[in-house]
Amino acid sequence: MPSAPCTPGACVESGRVVGGGPRAVLRVVSLLVVVATGIALIPVVARVPAGPRDRLIRWWCRTIVRAAGVRLHTTGAAPPTGGLLLVANHISWLDIPLLAAVRPARMLAKAEIRRWPLAGALTASSGALFIERDRLRALPETVGSIARSLRDGGAVVVFPEGSTWCGRARGSFRRAAFQAALDADAAVQPVRLRYRRDGGALSTAPAFVGSDSLLTSVWRVVSARHLVAEVRVGPVLPPGSAPDRRALARAAETATTHLAAGHPAPTRSIPAVHPHTRAARPNTEAHAHL
Repeated sequence: MPSAPCTPGACVESGRVVGGGPRAVLRVVSLLVVVATGIALIPVVARVPAGPRDRLIRWWCRTIVRAAGVRLHTTGAAPPTGGLLLVANHISWLDIPLLAAVRPARMLAKAEIRRWPLAGALTASSGALFIERDRLRALPETVGSIARSLRDGGAVVVFPEGSTWCGRARGSFRRAAFQAALDADAAVQPVRLRYRRDGGALSTAPAFVGSDSLLTSVWRVVSARHLVAEVRVGPVLPPGSAPDRRALARAAETATTHLAAGHPAPTRSIPAVHPHTRAARPNTEAHAHL
C-alpha cells in the first residue's frame, strides 16, 4: 500500500495553544457542532436543487475550516458542472472540506475511514467511493465506479499520492485513478494544498501522518496560532490531452508542482491519442499502482 516516510515526531510541529486551552476547546466544540449539524441536515439538503445545494455545501465546508480556527485563501476555480476529476496533494483531514469548498464532489477514500468517529459517518453519507487498498483485485471495480460518476457529470476527488504527507515532502502521483478520467473522457483539474502561518512560513501542524490519531491531529489544528490554508486551483487538463494514464498523471503532478511555486503550469500540450487507440487499451491496466 502507498505510504509516506513522514512521522509526527520527525515532521510535524506541535500546535501552540491560542490564549490557553479554553480557546482550543471552544474551537473543538464549534467544529463538532458545525459537522453534526451538517450531517443532520443531509436529508433536507438532498432535496434542494443542484445549484443551490452546491452553494450550501461549499459554504458549510468553508465554515468547518473556519470553525477549526483556520483562515482560507483560495485562488482559481473549478467548472461548476460536468464530469471532473479533482486531484490534489494530501496533507490533512482538512483537505477534504477544502476541496469540497472548491466544488462538491464524491471522495475516493480508504475503507478504514468508515470506522472513524463522526468523520466516518460524514464521509459515508456524502456518497464517498471507498477503496480497499489491500485488495488489488478490487481496483478495476473502483476505477469503474469513478468513471461512472464522471460520465454522469459528477465530480470526484482523488489524492493520487495514496497517503498523507507532512507538506514539506510530497509523493508521486499514482496512475490508476487517471484511467477513470480517460475511460469517461472527463477533464482533470490539479489542485495544490498548502498550510502556512499568517506570516507566510510553511506549517506542518495540520499534517495527519504516521501514527497520528484523528483526535490528536484535530487538537493540534485547533491549538495552532494564525493558521492559513491555501488552495490553488490550476487550469483544467481537458479530455484527450494525454495519450495514456501515465502521461496524464505526470501532467497533473507537474501542474501541482508549478502551483506550489506560485505560478501556473506550462501550456505545453501532450499529444492526444486517437479515439480508436484509446478504446483498444484493456481496462486490466487499472491493476497498476494507485
